[in-house]
Amino acid sequence: MSKIIKPFVWSALLAFQLGAGAALQAQQSKPVVPVAPLPAQIVSAKKVFISFGGGDSPNSGYSGGQERTYNTFYAAVKGAGRYQLVLTPSESDLVFEISFENPMVGETVTGGGGTPVSGSGVSDPHFQLTILDPITKVKLWTFIEHIEVAHLQGNRDKNFDLAINALARDLRTL
Repeated sequence: MSKIIKPFVWSALLAFQLGAGAALQAQQSKPVVPVAPLPAQIVSAKKVFISFGGGDSPNSGYSGGQERTYNTFYAAVKGAGRYQLVLTPSESDLVFEISFENPMVGETVTGGGGTPVSGSGVSDPHFQLTILDPITKVKLWTFIEHIEVAHLQGNRDKNFDLAINALARDLRTL
């Protein structure tokens, strides 16, 4: 290499190393997001009351009546063994309010271009679980668990149960 090119190559190599080092340092020194504490009531709760917050009728494609949401969630929480279930809110440390919603969120349209247009509604079935302080009625936490849409009745019912069980898992990991 010529005497002029050698210093240029070394300068370029040094600049590259400094730039790579700065980039690596920037990656390592990302600010850490502080973890906020959970509400004390959630951490210390032993007894819970489960209430049914109602919502849309799950009869639009799911087996069982409106009480299926409550019954299935009650069984999932009881089976998890984390909380003692009580019969009145006044006995509880927390209130779990479970509800089912199935809002229409869009429409699938087919056809056009000279052919008749048809459409069908697109829904978003989901459960909402709100954790409340039984004394102040303040919402402490909310979970939403979506139910995977399925065409066959058996798969819809299975997905309903899977979503309820996912809520119970969410509670265990909280």
